[in-house]
Amino acid sequence: MLPNAQGVFETHQSVHPVSVIMYKHDLVYLTEDASHDAAIEHINEEAFGPGRFTRAAARIREQGPHDLSLSFICTDNGETIASVRMTPVLAGSVKGHLLGPLAVRPSHKNKGIGRELVRIAVEAARRKGSEAVILVGDPPYYGPLGFEKVAYNALSFPGPVDPGRVLVVPIAAGVHERLKGIIAWHG
Repeated sequence: MLPNAQGVFETHQSVHPVSVIMYKHDLVYLTEDASHDAAIEHINEEAFGPGRFTRAAARIREQGPHDLSLSFICTDNGETIASVRMTPVLAGSVKGHLLGPLAVRPSHKNKGIGRELVRIAVEAARRKGSEAVILVGDPPYYGPLGFEKVAYNALSFPGPVDPGRVLVVPIAAGVHERLKGIIAWHG
């Protein structure tokens, strides 16, 4: 069914005016740089609140800087609306990256932006030679993105973590066997 010259959709029985609301999004994915810091902090505050600093993964991120070359943002018409960061870690004997935080502004949720940021970050880590991408997150969300559960209590975090939420995308051979011990920042 196509609109006629007046923009009305016609059927063989009657004429129905149709109101169409269209949202134009100009989504662009970029490598993070220092100019994005304030916007990313705002997005993370909005998504996770003040409790974000008490999480075990935040304890790791406090140990050293994230890898800007593997951290990405998404903009919509020039406004930063989502981000993902990757922090270099040594997890047992695996040289990998800790993914997170991943956050999307509420106005842009459920559009696949977070999944695309994860895809971009994991692929960038693969190209850079990372052995694994690790995170603490929701298995139903991250499983379809290639994440697998790490063996129960295999990694020791600097704070409490639900072992059922520790996930990994193994990139190198033998990753699961070597993910045993402490996970910490590794520069």
